Amino acid sequence: MTLDEARVVADAACVEAQRHGWPMVIAIADSTGHLVLLYRLDQAQHGSVLVAQQKAKTAVDFRRPTGAFESALADGGLHLRLLGMTNLMPLEGGLPILRGGTVIGAIGVSGMQSTQDAQVAAAGLAALEA
Repeated sequence: MTLDEARVVADAACVEAQRHGWPMVIAIADSTGHLVLLYRLDQAQHGSVLVAQQKAKTAVDFRRPTGAFESALADGGLHLRLLGMTNLMPLEGGLPILRGGTVIGAIGVSGMQSTQDAQVAAAGLAALEA
């Protein structure tokens, strides 16, 4: 994931967040889960800085959207053991970025309800795919 690619994703996510007036944090990570780029929009809560980064890292490390973990927790039962894991963020808003079936990075978004975080993350991802 290059810095230019990260900017494309983050800029598109930023446009989507601003279109709705949502104060969000947008984190772009590389294929190792390390931060490439971070935007904290005006009025975004400080706690969302770490949450957005954790969503991006989770999407890279587990090669799936973080919403999959949120859904698993909602199912309850044995899935509740996910709460004991310290290396994942089980909230929507983290999406892996793929190229040719390989994870090259991820976007993590935090600041609003998790469905809104996911909407902004998807808008960022769509810009790179276009």
